[in-house]
Amino acid sequence: MTSPLEDQVRAADPDRWLTSRFVADEQARADLIALYAFEAELLAIPTRVTQPLLAEMRYAWWREQMDGVFAGVARKGHPVLEALTDVVGRRGLERAPFDALIEAHIGRVHGEPHDLDAFYVGPMRTAVRVLAGAGHDADVAPAGRVWGLSQTGRFDEARAGLPEASRAARSLPVAAFPAVLPAALARSPKAGPLSKRLRLTWAAARGRL
Repeated sequence: MTSPLEDQVRAADPDRWLTSRFVADEQARADLIALYAFEAELLAIPTRVTQPLLAEMRYAWWREQMDGVFAGVARKGHPVLEALTDVVGRRGLERAPFDALIEAHIGRVHGEPHDLDAFYVGPMRTAVRVLAGAGHDADVAPAGRVWGLSQTGRFDEARAGLPEASRAARSLPVAAFPAVLPAALARSPKAGPLSKRLRLTWAAARGRL
């Protein structure tokens, strides 16, 4: 039986929901899902409002909620914020990537280009920290860039970056690998669900993107 947050992530971000299935530790998997649910909330805002100013106001609300999250005081009754507050405290996460992600979303609603570091590299580094602790940022960055390039339609650049990303990922602890697995989908970004599942399983089994 899945949790409401897992259902939310599965609907909003099926690729990363699939990668979370490769996390064996139940608590670590739940913590990863909380991160992805937070990102899903941010991604959904432009689909719910039509005016950039209204979207910016909602992002500003999330930015304000980070004060409570990083003070260890969850906003009661909000499942994502409650879960995120627990994860931040349990894993000793840093606030900067969360703030950068929110600011990047504000930029997007005003027509600014995708900030690959804020949208993709930073969140992937945070996911690795949840699964394997600090100290792996340099090894995560190439996979984060490949993931970002693929997500923004720059497929040739993403595939060209895969060898470097795979080499760097081999230096990560085994427990961290599910966090970088989304980059493996750059090999066939338009594949169907079954093909993606097989691609991820093959990459996880070999420890290579």
